[in-house]
Amino acid sequence: MAAGRSRSYAAWTGLALIAVALAIFWKPAGQGVGGTINQPAVLARGDVPAGAGFDFYVLSLSWSPSYCEAEGEDANRQQCASARPYAFVVHGLWPQFERGYPENCRTDEEGVDNATLRTLYDIMPSAGLIRHQWRKHGSCAGLSQDDYFDVLRAAREAVAIPAEFRRLDAHRTLDPDDAERAFLAANPALTGEGVAVTCDRRFLREVRICLTKDLAFRECPEVD
Repeated sequence: MAAGRSRSYAAWTGLALIAVALAIFWKPAGQGVGGTINQPAVLARGDVPAGAGFDFYVLSLSWSPSYCEAEGEDANRQQCASARPYAFVVHGLWPQFERGYPENCRTDEEGVDNATLRTLYDIMPSAGLIRHQWRKHGSCAGLSQDDYFDVLRAAREAVAIPAEFRRLDAHRTLDPDDAERAFLAANPALTGEGVAVTCDRRFLREVRICLTKDLAFRECPEVD
């Protein structure tokens, strides 16, 4: 092969290798592994925006298999028709008074746009639920919509889901007492006075955990 052609071939080969490397390591902005949407960075405890006009939060975690079984054909398909069933999902983050709670507060941010919805589907797999929770509860947190959903995600991350409940290969029911014991064991700072378990007959529906405005565990016997 002539020297000029050899140099051209080497240069072309080098460019091709660079292109392959870029194709392997580059992904479009806003996407993560497998083409999923990148989730917002989780706030550190000291960076949590301070809500106003209430006393503490209740983080409600719904046991998805019980919901899907109870609702049957009326269940949200986005949540219940997945090939791999969801386990615990966020039902909501609710501002609370020491007695009672606010709801449906005035806000200039009535709707939740699709971009925001997509960032939440990994922990709240229902557009209707997200919109309802913002309007009924998030509007009363004294926060912008973006800040409220950032705090909601941080609250979810502040609670350790027991290892045996993180992923499911099939739908299963769960005993409420077993669930409470598992959450207390997985979260040493959590006490029995700071968690409430709700059930439908004998099957678990939700685990509700009380948090301060900066997302530390706290007791709230009135919620149980």
